[in-house]
Amino acid sequence: MNMKPANRRQMGTIFFITFLNLMGFGIIIPILPFYAAQFGAGSGTAGLLIGSYAAAQFVGAPLFGRLSDQRGRRPVLIYTTIFIVLGNILFGLAGSLILLFVSRLLTGLMNGNISVAQAIIRDITEEKERAKGYGILGAAFGLGLVAGPALGGFLSTWGYPMAAYGAAVLSFFSLIAIYFFLPETLSESSALPAETEPVFSLISLRQALKRPYAGAILKTRFIFSISFSVFATVFALYTEYGLGFSAGKTAFLLAYVGILMVLVQGFLVDKMVLALGEGKLLFYSIFLMTASLVGWAFSHSFVSLLLVLIPVAFAGGIFNTLINSSLSKVVTDSEAGGLLGISAALESFTRIAAPSFGGYLLSGLGLWAPGIFGALVLAAFIPYSYRHFIKNPHSALRKP
Repeated sequence: MNMKPANRRQMGTIFFITFLNLMGFGIIIPILPFYAAQFGAGSGTAGLLIGSYAAAQFVGAPLFGRLSDQRGRRPVLIYTTIFIVLGNILFGLAGSLILLFVSRLLTGLMNGNISVAQAIIRDITEEKERAKGYGILGAAFGLGLVAGPALGGFLSTWGYPMAAYGAAVLSFFSLIAIYFFLPETLSESSALPAETEPVFSLISLRQALKRPYAGAILKTRFIFSISFSVFATVFALYTEYGLGFSAGKTAFLLAYVGILMVLVQGFLVDKMVLALGEGKLLFYSIFLMTASLVGWAFSHSFVSLLLVLIPVAFAGGIFNTLINSSLSKVVTDSEAGGLLGISAALESFTRIAAPSFGGYLLSGLGLWAPGIFGALVLAAFIPYSYRHFIKNPHSALRKP
């Protein structure tokens, strides 16, 4: 990637802080149900606790993205990361279920700052470099989510609060990196006056969805996320309870998907963009994920899952990289944070209901149901995505 040295340093900093934040998030994942059980939480309450994080992030992503358009990227990242540190400490100190909910709501809300990181990528990259930039950010996501649960399991041997304190330490290192190594990337000429409009509202969401290209990208993000979130949130239930796999086997498969997605996002996406263009790749990733989810629905052995998870990871890695890269190319400097925040909020929204709905499909209809549901949702959307990404794409989404 032919970037200026200063921009390469900023990209490295964004990679580092995103990796640390997602690793901190991943640390909590394996311990959360067991920690909540110490305070009398059953499986239903634990599910609500998990969903509360996504619900708070749904609010935080557009809020902080838009705020960064007005006040700058750096101060928003600094203040939200301070509260992430405090939220993780509160999680470790929690002496009641109520405080666990408070801590997860706080950290979920503040981790909405991922929209700010996405806006920074847009600030420091040219259009031709954008896919590579978002691929690097996606790789940081994947590596953090692979390493976090493993570290969380290790730290929990000294007690569940120790894992929470470990997450707080990682967030503190992230804060140091932001403060000392990340300059402001939003130019004064691009920043919105603070009084221009509310940072986020349902009206702004509706207006965004009506825009010719940005609206199409946001709708595509939402539909794809419905299918992928059902897959991601019930996969462990599918393998452990449906197929009888051990927790170790399930963890291996999840890490396998994560590593494959990191490889796709970090090393392949930018090369495929040069060959095909972002519009075509977005469409092909939707088509590939549709077929892959059908394959997942009928994969009932360890070997078959190893095979079918390759196209799942491939399609997910391509889509999750390019959807924000494409959105960043069809919006102006002063609205990038807000619209990238709306994109992140739509993805978060699907993760609120996906665990319970996917669990219902799995237990109520059978092992095949979550995969077929996701495939049908995407299949119904293929004509729309063909029209916007193949037949009449935005000029910025065509082959360079």
